Formats: sequence, C-alpha cells, structure tokens
Amino acid sequence: MKEIKAKDYSIFVSTTISKDIVRFLKANKKGYSKLFILVDENSLQHCYPQLVSTVPQFESAEIIEIESGEENKTIEVCIQLWEALSEMKADRKALFINLGGGVISDLGGFVAASFKRGIDFINIPTTLLAQVDASIGGKVGVDLNHLKNQIGVFNNPKAVFVNSDFINTLHIRHVLSGFAEIIKHALIADKAYWQLITASDFSDPDYLNSLIATSIHIKNQIVLDDPNEKNTRKMLNFGHTIGHAIETFSLESQSQKHLLHGEAVAIGLICESYLSHKVGKLSKEELAEITQFILTNFKPVVIDKLDAHRLIELMMHDKKNEKGEINFSLISSIGKCEINKKASSDMIIDSLNYYTNEIKHFRNA
Repeated sequence: MKEIKAKDYSIFVSTTISKDIVRFLKANKKGYSKLFILVDENSLQHCYPQLVSTVPQFESAEIIEIESGEENKTIEVCIQLWEALSEMKADRKALFINLGGGVISDLGGFVAASFKRGIDFINIPTTLLAQVDASIGGKVGVDLNHLKNQIGVFNNPKAVFVNSDFINTLHIRHVLSGFAEIIKHALIADKAYWQLITASDFSDPDYLNSLIATSIHIKNQIVLDDPNEKNTRKMLNFGHTIGHAIETFSLESQSQKHLLHGEAVAIGLICESYLSHKVGKLSKEELAEITQFILTNFKPVVIDKLDAHRLIELMMHDKKNEKGEINFSLISSIGKCEINKKASSDMIIDSLNYYTNEIKHFRNA
C-alpha cells in the first residue's frame, strides 16, 4: 500500500483498498450517521460487488445510481441527487462515497460540497482517468450547456482510495482516455517519466501501477503548490484549452460519436504542442516526437475546417482566459511548462490544421 499525503487528506494506492476503507471508517472519530454510495451502471455492476463483500459498513449504505457519460454531468442531475439525499434523510454527519469515473468524482464531489452547506465525501475512482486526475486535487463541479466545468468549487475529499485492479473492468478506449492524462503529466513535469512511458509496454499491469502512482504524485505536488489555481496549477491544463473545446463540440454534434475526455485531450496535446513550438521554445524534434507517440496510441479524429471557428468560440469560455484573450499553458521542452501564454485565432487554426495534416502523413507512412 502506498499513501500519498495531499493538503488535508491522504491518497491510498493499493490493490487491497477495502482494508484501507475499513480503517478509515473505523478511525473517523465523529462517526458517520449514514453512508451513501454514488454509482453509475458500470461501477455498480463491476466494482460495487467487490467492495460490499469486503467492507462490512457498505452493506447498510444507500445506493444512488445515475447514468454514465459526460452528458449527465449537469445541474439537473445534481438536483435529483440533492432531492434523493433529502428524501433519505441525509444529515450533515453523512458520508458521500463517489464510486466511479471522472463524472462521478466531479459531480458527486459537488453534490456533497453543497448539500446542507457541505457533507464529507471520499473518492473511490474506478477508471484510469479518475485515478490519475479527476479524483485528485479537490476540483468538483458540473458542465453548463456542454461547456466543461463551468460551475464548481474547490473542496477536498476526506480520502481517495485507488485500486488499479478496477482498470481490468474497462474497455481499452476508456483506459486510453486516462492514458492521455498520464502523457500530459510527463510532458509538463518530468522528461524522465516521458522517456519511461514511451519506451515501456502499456499492457503490463506492473508498469501501469507504477504510472498511476507517479502521475498521482506529479498532480498532487502541483496542487499542493497552488491549491486554487492562481498560478502554477494552470500547468495541468496543458492540452485542455483546445481539448475541452473539441470534447464540447463532440457533445454538441448530432452527426459524430461523442469523444471521451482523454480522446479530446490527446488531440489538444498535439495542437498545443504545435503552439508550444510556434509561440514558445519547443523544438521541432520534440514536437515530432510527441505527435508520433500520440498518433500511434490514439485513433485519429477528423476535424472539419468549417468547425474551427466554432471551436475557437468554445475556447473563449475557458476558465483560464483573461480580458477576453484565450490563455494557454504551453511547454518550452518536454518536462517544462509555462503558464499564461497567448495565441492568436489564426495560430490556433494552424494548430488544428497541423493535427489534420499529421494524421494524413501518419496514415501514409
């Protein structure tokens, strides 16, 4: 078991998290009046049975189920959950348990933070994306008209329990979605980590376990330095200014398959690496290295030139923006990130064209 200390909570990384959860519940001095477990259809089927059989306290917990998918991360679903908690007579000494992926962590944390002005919650992330990103750092919230995370607060869980075995329940597409965040962590903070992930076998469970722990450590250190994203925490948004716009656009679209968060971020990583080369100091060689690795691991997505201006409109809603200008976090080299960088609309369109052209070259290679 590995325990990583965050600001005022611990992150437990283990394949025996049931023991850690039992210890946490027993150690809680005030005693929780009632337990509520938030799940979706996937975590209810694949993860809850394992936990309820090994955590005796979960046998009496109330189960609240929502549908999976980013499209359900809305204030309307929050209202349904607040009403459910009220109907089941939840008080301020209740514990809310988020068992699921990024949507569950984000939305469930927000529901807990706001119900009766705040009840305790813990995260048990069941997807790679949630384990290395969404469940860590205390950002909780919901989308607004498909715009990512427009409503939310900073509120830390009481603990996070990460079990990499849950990843075995995932489709490879969801595993890769989380892998995009791992790539981001390497690109912004640790060149040696980048060299490790580009040279190792992603299908090796021991390798994946080490990646999870390393990525959690990287994110946690950045959050500890800047909990409320006033400064250096903005580094974690590398790939996300363009990535979030692409993800939102796919949710708006009636004609194409919705992209997972990490699938959109992977595109954003390539595009924003291009901006890092054009606007900053990233070398042509490192840009090519990043592009090649991501295209090797992620299926290409066609971005129509006619959609570029809508994507820029969506980027104008990014939370990092200041004085009407789109604000980027860009890398000066692999492992080094700089915040508060600007790029013109024409340059952003060029980055999208770069991605499209690189897809063609990759296919013809």
